[in-house]
Amino acid sequence: MTWDSGLPPDGLPPDDEGQDLDEDDQELAASFRPVPGGAAAFFERAQADVVRSLVSQIAELVSADSTAAEAAEADAADSLETQLGLSTHSSVPEDPVLARLLPDGYADDPEASAEFRRYTEESLRSAKVASAEVVLASLPPTGGEVRLSEPECQQWLRALNDVRLALSVRLGITDEDEDLTERLSVGDPRSAYIWVYQWLAYLQDSLIEALADPS
Repeated sequence: MTWDSGLPPDGLPPDDEGQDLDEDDQELAASFRPVPGGAAAFFERAQADVVRSLVSQIAELVSADSTAAEAAEADAADSLETQLGLSTHSSVPEDPVLARLLPDGYADDPEASAEFRRYTEESLRSAKVASAEVVLASLPPTGGEVRLSEPECQQWLRALNDVRLALSVRLGITDEDEDLTERLSVGDPRSAYIWVYQWLAYLQDSLIEALADPS
């Protein structure tokens, strides 16, 4: 299974695809604010649709070829690997997005990396799915107010980071400070997702700032 954002251009919030967030955009874009015990934000329906779609796809991607999923398909849930929470995978996934989400532990030592993956990949996959589930459970499908506890904020940060990593692979981003609008033409199908990537970065930053606010 490979990852494709699958978002229609008309589902992006708002209509300034490919532009940096200026003050007017920031007023339109959902952002978090500090509240007692955590953070809160209001999402328009289109914004909620974008986040829910991308987070759902990440959860589906990381769980699709997990050892547990493979064991269930093979009716081998009692396998030793499944019981111990070990992975049967020993190398980086072929899908570039999944490879970014589940990187090698020891790039210069294939044997050590394979062993590290065997003991950590399943728990990493499970953690990513758990973070995605927190986002999906707390973000209304039709939009609205989202109020998060501090632990839920941490799960949101992890899930948003996973989505941004996935988008960075699809957009070919290697330097977050790079001006993407100069490299991708308007006719490039990837250009429609530059705004989404930038908005998610803004959303993530606002959540970090809300958590750091002492008030």
